[in-house]
Amino acid sequence: MRTVDEKRRAFRALHERACFVIPNPWDVGSARWLQHLGFAALATTSAGVAFARGIPDASLTRAMVLEHLRSVADAVDLPVNADFQAGYGATAAEVAESVRLAVETGIAGLSIEDATGEAAAPLFPLDGAVARISAARRAIDAAGGEVLLTGRSEGFVTGRPELGETLRRLQAYSAAGADVLYAPGLPRDAIATAVAAVAPKPLNVLVAGEGLDVADLAALGVRRVSLGSTLARVAFTAFARSAEEILRTGRFGSFAGLTSYATLDAFFRDEAARRGR
Repeated sequence: MRTVDEKRRAFRALHERACFVIPNPWDVGSARWLQHLGFAALATTSAGVAFARGIPDASLTRAMVLEHLRSVADAVDLPVNADFQAGYGATAAEVAESVRLAVETGIAGLSIEDATGEAAAPLFPLDGAVARISAARRAIDAAGGEVLLTGRSEGFVTGRPELGETLRRLQAYSAAGADVLYAPGLPRDAIATAVAAVAPKPLNVLVAGEGLDVADLAALGVRRVSLGSTLARVAFTAFARSAEEILRTGRFGSFAGLTSYATLDAFFRDEAARRGR
């Protein structure tokens, strides 16, 4: 079993090497299966967790998120990066307190985004967003400094798809102490530009559909590839299609090729025994 410090050191080391994929489980079971497959690190997904609880994204309370982070970080031997949305605080000081609590859950990294959740003003003003990143950085440093901080600019997914502004924000977040930079929804033709703009720090890219593969992204200089809520949506899609087939046709063709009950039960039984739970 790796210690928390070992996970954090391993996570930092991953960002110093080649491009890697960091998939996003939505619960303990999916986290343990992804570890079983051989991934080197995991990241949580706020949307996936919310959907599993029957609520929309951005509806999780800080207490819910902290509980989830602790459960996933405790469940696997891999580093876990937290989707920490905008930091769960109205002010920079409140963000710092939330980050302090997140660090205590055993995570190896966390992201702070600049989305407000308000349609009229979807992004925090730059100075306020920078203050939130700086507050997160101070909280991490006060706790020992090993947790990796990702600064996220959400313009391309909140109706503000302006590359110049996005790059300006990423550079400001880097200067404020972010270790990794991330702009979900960044178009393909802007990826290499963003990599250069934040260098030598690593760029994280979100993949949520077909198109570029890992080799393509590595060639563009991307260091980390996230999947966001995509795996959770794959699971919900398969569930919904199967249930609809049963309801509409009375047939069970979607059951073909399933992982067997025995395989899953044995895997989780072994995992529980290995961890003494």
